[in-house]
Amino acid sequence: DKVLMELIEPYELRVAKLREFLEDVKPSLRYDIVPLVDPYGPSVTDPDLQCLVVSEETHRGGEAVNKKRLENGLPELALHEILLMKDPDHSQNEEEKISSSSLRQRLLGTLLRPPRQDPALPSRPYVIGLTGGTGSGKTAIAKLLGHLGAFLIDADKLGHAVYVPSGPAYEQVVAAFGAEILNEDGTINRKVLGAKVFGNQERLKSLTDIVWPEMARMVKEQIGEADAQG
Repeated sequence: DKVLMELIEPYELRVAKLREFLEDVKPSLRYDIVPLVDPYGPSVTDPDLQCLVVSEETHRGGEAVNKKRLENGLPELALHEILLMKDPDHSQNEEEKISSSSLRQRLLGTLLRPPRQDPALPSRPYVIGLTGGTGSGKTAIAKLLGHLGAFLIDADKLGHAVYVPSGPAYEQVVAAFGAEILNEDGTINRKVLGAKVFGNQERLKSLTDIVWPEMARMVKEQIGEADAQG
């Protein structure tokens, strides 16, 4: 349930940072750092443990640990509660305490690594693909990029354009799915066509095999147009 768990640092790096911190605090102590693969870890099985450091947030968790220890025939741990440090620079949508969740949120929009330079690709035009489900913000981001000078290619509009009577996929689609998909004016009735392919993987593939290559060709043509415009 962690916020932006995809941006959590690798375990090995977190261990190295933790060890460096602990040894800086008191190098004379011995530190055993273990991965937690369940909510309790060694706290409910290690007879040598005597104390558990908790915060006001995790105090109940400490009580749950002691309950498990008693069930396992082990003595309770002393629960030593510490105060959480407040983050004076936290924003309105971040937690008030110093939190790794807030740090991950601040990483959004930054490059985790420099873009890979592919010698086979021209330096421009630089092509960005926006994908996502309905309501994910594609249109809003496209508008922002447009205001910054980007040349916008709307794949939805191209998807409609391939079906029109003069479109590149029109005749192939009619030949593959029959004249019953046509309206009286000769245009393709997308609802009728959709009903033919919905839930039928074989028919859907037949349609995409016709439409997608034509859309890709149209996209490449528009990228060429963008390049010509600079």
